[in-house]
Amino acid sequence: MELGLKNKKVLVTGSTKGIGKAIAAEFAREGAGVVINGRSEADVQRVVSELRAKFKDAGIHGIAADIAKEADREALFKKLPTVDILVNNMEIFEPMEYFDITDEIWEKFFSVNVMSGNALCKFYLPGMLKRDFGRIVFIASEEALMPSGQMPQYSMTKTMNLSLAKSLSKLTKGTNVTVNTVMPGSTLTEGVEEMLENMYKNSSVPKSERKKDFMKNHRPLSQIQRLIRPEEIGRFVAFVASPYSLSFSGAALRLDGGLVPTIF
Repeated sequence: MELGLKNKKVLVTGSTKGIGKAIAAEFAREGAGVVINGRSEADVQRVVSELRAKFKDAGIHGIAADIAKEADREALFKKLPTVDILVNNMEIFEPMEYFDITDEIWEKFFSVNVMSGNALCKFYLPGMLKRDFGRIVFIASEEALMPSGQMPQYSMTKTMNLSLAKSLSKLTKGTNVTVNTVMPGSTLTEGVEEMLENMYKNSSVPKSERKKDFMKNHRPLSQIQRLIRPEEIGRFVAFVASPYSLSFSGAALRLDGGLVPTIF
């Protein structure tokens, strides 16, 4: 299905790996002008080169910036004053015991996972409204609705993403601008691979069985009983950002493999 994204200008934050990279790749596949973002210039240029080689009809560029830092955001805004589509994907996560989480850690997660994306929305949303087209997509998590208890500092910020997106959607009423949140379930990213390595480093579970064991014992409510592939999320986000998705805004869109129970 052609999604009508050709030549749309797209910024995907935190797109040098994992879900962000997969999202950027799907926009590139659709012929959009994609801006790759990450903190490392080397990582950004590596992904730009990789996607340019794969999607020759897409306009792919890179801007290295730590968007949690105001100075870096200001530099980004000067280089990229307008976008048609903003995907707030950049985040940090780490399993932690509640009583080990300091105030500094709470503040760091709030700053990176919430305030950085909020700053981008505050800058780009007025232009979208003026041009009467735009898409803002927050990448949250099933942890926003059903915290596992394994990383409360992360879960809190994902719930905040839902609330912020809903509030911003109220500003777009009657326009062709939408603001939505996509909530993936547990996804096979580099970060999750590292998390599993740490979780099972003293375990007798064979490496080949760790993903299955994790889903069975840590995500037992999942209906698909496997980790979601990043490209599955990428394709869905591309549709949510497309002109065909105007029928929903302010929505919390679940892509969790049936992990979060639904009450009918």
